[in-house]
Amino acid sequence: MSTEELEELKYPIGKFEFPKSFSKKDIENGIHTICHFPQVLRETVQYLSDDQLNTPYRPDGWTVRQLVHHLADSHTNSYVRFKWTLTEPEPVIKAYDEKAWAALEDAKHDAIEPSLLLLTALHLKWTSLLNNLSNEDMEKAFIHPQNGRKVKLYENIELYAWHCNHHLAHIMNLTERMNWDN
Repeated sequence: MSTEELEELKYPIGKFEFPKSFSKKDIENGIHTICHFPQVLRETVQYLSDDQLNTPYRPDGWTVRQLVHHLADSHTNSYVRFKWTLTEPEPVIKAYDEKAWAALEDAKHDAIEPSLLLLTALHLKWTSLLNNLSNEDMEKAFIHPQNGRKVKLYENIELYAWHCNHHLAHIMNLTERMNWDN
């Protein structure tokens, strides 16, 4: 497999780029994606067998099962980061090793239903929180400890809308490549 083909498998919708500013429409689109993601994900994975869930989406990549559990882990962390940012001045957030989390036994072997349920409940709460942010709130930022970057909340909305679509594309592209939707 060529480097270009591998890069396309890794980033099927392209790499994320932080927006320089936000519009009301950008925020609405991001929140819409976050709101509807759990249902779209469920519809995408609901008929996959255990063998299919245990298939990596790319060579040396996570399995579909690990992706689903990663989404629950990552989005839980993001939700908490929003809460910290809304209640503390420029908090330094807690980073986590997503690769190590995805290598844990629960991510590699557990049923995906608990993570799908968690995502459904979490995204309901998260969407409610996001829909009530003011423009002033959108400008609040947290500090990422690994790179010192200040991440504004409007940027994090865009990042997680991208994150939803990024991993959904991994699963959908694999399903198509493997002809599983027949």
